[in-house]
Amino acid sequence: MTDKIKKEWLSNPWANILAGIVVSLALIPEVIAFSVIAGVDPMVGLYASFVIAITIAFTGGRPAMISAAAGAIALLVLPLVQQHGVNYLFAATLLMGVIQIILGFLKVGHLMKYIPNTVMIGFVDALAILIFHSQLQHIFGHSWETYAFTLVTIIIVTLLPRVFTRIPAPLIAVVLLTIISMMTGAEVRTVGDLGEITKSLPRFLIPDVPFNFETLMIILPYSVSMAVVGLVESLLTARIVDETLDSDSDKNTETRGQGIANILSGLFGGIGGCAMIGQSVMNLKSGGTTRLSSLSAGLFLMFLIVVMGDFLVQIPMSILAGIMVVVAFSTFEFKTFKLMKRAPKADIAVILLTIILVLITHNLAVGVVAGSILHVVLKRNPVKADAE
Repeated sequence: MTDKIKKEWLSNPWANILAGIVVSLALIPEVIAFSVIAGVDPMVGLYASFVIAITIAFTGGRPAMISAAAGAIALLVLPLVQQHGVNYLFAATLLMGVIQIILGFLKVGHLMKYIPNTVMIGFVDALAILIFHSQLQHIFGHSWETYAFTLVTIIIVTLLPRVFTRIPAPLIAVVLLTIISMMTGAEVRTVGDLGEITKSLPRFLIPDVPFNFETLMIILPYSVSMAVVGLVESLLTARIVDETLDSDSDKNTETRGQGIANILSGLFGGIGGCAMIGQSVMNLKSGGTTRLSSLSAGLFLMFLIVVMGDFLVQIPMSILAGIMVVVAFSTFEFKTFKLMKRAPKADIAVILLTIILVLITHNLAVGVVAGSILHVVLKRNPVKADAE
């Protein structure tokens, strides 16, 4: 037990704390954007994110993985918020967590080993493309200073680690360039332009909805969808982190941990969440390898909101966009192009279907499920697949 605590919490603490700080800075604009998608106040997404990040640091099965309010969940709940209000969202998030805990005890995490490598390749590449595409709105169509800050950020994040690694390059870029922006009065869009940030902690609450069968029938379809989509993304992200760190994780513990985190999110006025692969990759690239990095991300996110709100709203979006562009390029599997030249047609079809469906639907779970089904169909009919 002592060795496990040392490995999962105390290994290289300075690097993990700094990595968590970098991630917390990158989380804010993403989470605010997801809140807008869900039709809720930005603070709903921010509250959810630091509750989930802190909780999963203790309850999750994959150290160094970052979980927070996620875009895939936000897309699912917009109709619920529009038709019934935000309290039904909180109730649905609670039920989502309960469903995930049940699935964890049913050991659905074991299903991850049946996801084909070709689907994983398509999943990762599609995700990298989505991350890159999501940042374009923060880069193009703005002032020349926006282009300059983006370019300088990319240069710092790419080149600085070659000569200096004690402090993560993304953190240096954010602090240094934000100060320059404030001193020069640069004409750039900032985090504050995305939505108002309230300097307050979340309060414990019971969703203000009737506790009856009718309410259950309203929220159940949303809760099931959120639970499944959230677990697919979380377990796929866990697998990617496993491969990056060359270590195994407990997928069933992660499943239950996600459920606990979402229950607490619902009880503190938050939206549902799951693992975020972009931020998880950023955490790894910044030196995060333990649970301490996840805890640091959640705690510093709370600190930024409550204590450093005035500085937070001054951070140029172009800096954060530049960081995420680097993350996107480092996430994309460029070996896919070489693989396409020599791989069987069936494998190519699975990769392309996964990528295309994810890009069309912006739903990673849809692409993964469809790609896995196609893989099974083509493997059962190899002659037909090769003939095509």
